[in-house]
Amino acid sequence: MIEAKIPENLPKWMSDHVDRYLKSGGEDGHMYTIKPQGMDKEITVPALLLVTKGRKSGEKYLFPLFYGDTDNGGQYIVASKGGAPDHPGWYKNLVANPEVEVQVGAKTVKARARTVSGPERAKLWEGALKFWPPYADYAKKTPREIPVVVLDPV
Repeated sequence: MIEAKIPENLPKWMSDHVDRYLKSGGEDGHMYTIKPQGMDKEITVPALLLVTKGRKSGEKYLFPLFYGDTDNGGQYIVASKGGAPDHPGWYKNLVANPEVEVQVGAKTVKARARTVSGPERAKLWEGALKFWPPYADYAKKTPREIPVVVLDPV
């Protein structure tokens, strides 16, 4: 079981999602059904729990994130923050300390995070748009290139 703090500023739907995920050992919450804003129907998205080490506090923090699978048995995530102008805190944490923990369903692994670019980013970004179409709108709202991060198991 993952031992980490849930950030106090997480939206309620996210903290509720984490609670379900943890209490069920990953059985409830791994596949998350949601109706994205602006879409007519619900979609089911794979979700993982990411634990990063705080770049200022040094404490472990847990974040629920939608993900895709990589070809090497890892996962990839998108640092969208809903199209905000600044990167999410969890992304800043893993840039400062790329050693992370990841729970996917009932399985917990250690991983090393790396931000991808070029053709690798383009391929994974297209995959991300399939599992979470709102990323396209988020990209239009922000001047920054939204990072795509691969979580390589170690």
